[in-house]
Amino acid sequence: MKINQLQEIAEDIRRDIIMMITKAGSGHPGGSLSCVEILATLYFEIMNHNPKKPDLPDRDRLILSKGHAAPTLYSILTKFGYFPREWLWELRKIKGKLQGHPYSITTPGVEASTGSLGQGLSFANGIALAGKLDKKDYRVYCVLGDGEIGEGQVWEASMTASRYKLDNLCAVLDHNRLQIDGTIKEIKNPYPLREKWEAFGWKVLEVDGHNFKELLSVFEKAKGVKKMPTMIIANTVKGKGVSFMENKLEWHGRAPTEEEAQKALEELNE
Repeated sequence: MKINQLQEIAEDIRRDIIMMITKAGSGHPGGSLSCVEILATLYFEIMNHNPKKPDLPDRDRLILSKGHAAPTLYSILTKFGYFPREWLWELRKIKGKLQGHPYSITTPGVEASTGSLGQGLSFANGIALAGKLDKKDYRVYCVLGDGEIGEGQVWEASMTASRYKLDNLCAVLDHNRLQIDGTIKEIKNPYPLREKWEAFGWKVLEVDGHNFKELLSVFEKAKGVKKMPTMIIANTVKGKGVSFMENKLEWHGRAPTEEEAQKALEELNE
């Protein structure tokens, strides 16, 4: 797929995110918009998956550890036909099909129920280790939020991944620098990121998280890493694509009004 086609898909996903969260009246637009290119690259170009055979044993797995970005994942899954597009408009509704965070029991294409932050990497470790033991070729991708890495379990999981040389595991850090109550630096300063992950035994790669060309290259490079897990630090913008949401803390967990949504959609349509 050409870069311009991926860019068009990304803008369409962003429109879905705005409409879904506005209709729901609650949700997390900032972090959903920041990881669009990351998830789009994985699903449209990198991962081996088949919506007609969602339980294919050799499929690649995606664990969305930052589960509050579920709208991004849901939009992509509908584009592949995992479930009907109409489900998007039932986000967070009572008796609706889509929960506010990914729920694997009832949502086709969702590999893990996530949203309690800090747990996704441990889950991804287990799947990757099972693949090693079963001599499978699938890869496991885990997308984390940068505020999430303030959780101690993330670092326990990072040591485990290194201990078992899980080179079939690739984690992606959505580094948009903001969490619900401030910048990640002022809440629980995680810097320096590269040096920390390297000290824990990971191969660390860094990329512009909104640049499809760079993302495609870095994911291919990660496939060649042996005897250690890979962490991709993806530098992103919270609320990317909507000018009045970009780098604004208040858009971490607030739904747009109808008027704000219309303004956002006009920008995205341009």
